[in-house]
Amino acid sequence: MLALPRIPMSNSPIRLIVGLGNPGSEYEATRHNTGFWFIERLAQRHNQLFKNESRHHGMTCKLLLHGHECRLLKPTTYMNRSGQAVASLANYFRIPPGSILVAHDELDLAPGEIRLKSGGGHAGHNGLRDIMSALGSRDFHRLRIGIDHPKQRGEVVNYVLGRPSQTDRAAIDDAIDRALDSVSEILDGELQRAMNRLHAKH
Repeated sequence: MLALPRIPMSNSPIRLIVGLGNPGSEYEATRHNTGFWFIERLAQRHNQLFKNESRHHGMTCKLLLHGHECRLLKPTTYMNRSGQAVASLANYFRIPPGSILVAHDELDLAPGEIRLKSGGGHAGHNGLRDIMSALGSRDFHRLRIGIDHPKQRGEVVNYVLGRPSQTDRAAIDDAIDRALDSVSEILDGELQRAMNRLHAKH
């Protein structure tokens, strides 16, 4: 793996946004695909279509917003191999971890809650764990989209691979809309301003 330049996380423009999920129609509406929902809506809002990039193990498109060029990525590997796609694209375009944002489902937040976070651990999330391993770094940003927790640890796998209720899905969609409204700030690297907006009570 090529060594990528290190850029301070606080003010790095975002050059790659990754949405996490599992490929296949059987997973489309499941909680674990919340990251896919976000990035698909982002591409749709800006009239962009994903194309298959088999060499990078994912579906990609390019977004030009307020003078910033940013690539969007949906890994076509399963969740626990997400790092393969992220590392491939990041290395090819020389994108450092501090310029990457990963959107994913978050068990520790209720539906309707959304948080931006820079760095940190994976908290058991297999997609984040694999990305950290593949990049050799945890210094990327995360957009944590709340899906709630089933309360029993043994139920987590079935829960994340299940579909949210209509009420929960509506709350998740509302949170995604708020995140989409903050994308220009995120791309500019103005993460604190975006955090202040997203973390406000609604």
